[in-house]
Amino acid sequence: MDVNEFLAQPLVARVAAAGPSVRPVWFIWEEGAFWWLTGSYSKLGRELDVDPRLALVVDTCELSSGRVLSVTCRGTARVVPLDRERALRKLRRYLGPQEDQWPARFIAPLDDPTSGMICFTPDRPPSLLDLSW
Repeated sequence: MDVNEFLAQPLVARVAAAGPSVRPVWFIWEEGAFWWLTGSYSKLGRELDVDPRLALVVDTCELSSGRVLSVTCRGTARVVPLDRERALRKLRRYLGPQEDQWPARFIAPLDDPTSGMICFTPDRPPSLLDLSW
């Protein structure tokens, strides 16, 4: 499996900001960047105004086999205007293709004028590490 196949899975990334704080995010990996939704409900956008540096990890652990796969990145992030189509692609990976069956709390940010997207660009291309034990 290569890094693009790994990042195409509906995994959860954990993002660390200078707060220091760590938060889980649903993301989409496109155009050499990680993207996720944000809005007035999140402090991360305000934290990025002060310090745009982030660290991110996406990993899996199969307890039965001991296989651990991991992508870890450092880089900078910024809030950009909401890209509705990108946001929908991201939501479909986690919630499935039946948008009419999604809980309203996932649709609401798409129509909220305070919503945007975080664009996190790693300092170097991510690589997939096999940390199996």
